[in-house]
Amino acid sequence: MQSENPLIADFVKLMNSAAGTFAGMTREARESGRERFKEAFGGLDFVSREEFEAVKAMATKAREEAEDLRARLDAINVMMAGGKEALETRLARITALEERMAALDGVAASAPAKPKAKRAK
Repeated sequence: MQSENPLIADFVKLMNSAAGTFAGMTREARESGRERFKEAFGGLDFVSREEFEAVKAMATKAREEAEDLRARLDAINVMMAGGKEALETRLARITALEERMAALDGVAASAPAKPKAKRAK
């Protein structure tokens, strides 16, 4: 049932236009908010969970290696603290090894050379 009154018809048209305008403003505000959010947080360098876990594993491994190196350094410091006796013992071992190598080189030099085997053609 339509109204014959032009005043009511104009008022209905006005409200219909206002509702359309309001809906357009809502869409535009939503899009503008999304753009501002992207601009604000898009520049930040967020990492994914996988990347975070990979770096965490690398840090754990590096920490374990550092602890191992620290233990080795402590062992070396203990050896060095042994002082002159430990150094003399090591020097004696090195000298003995060098003498054995020299003796082996002399034996190898005096041994007759083996004839080379001929290759079959």
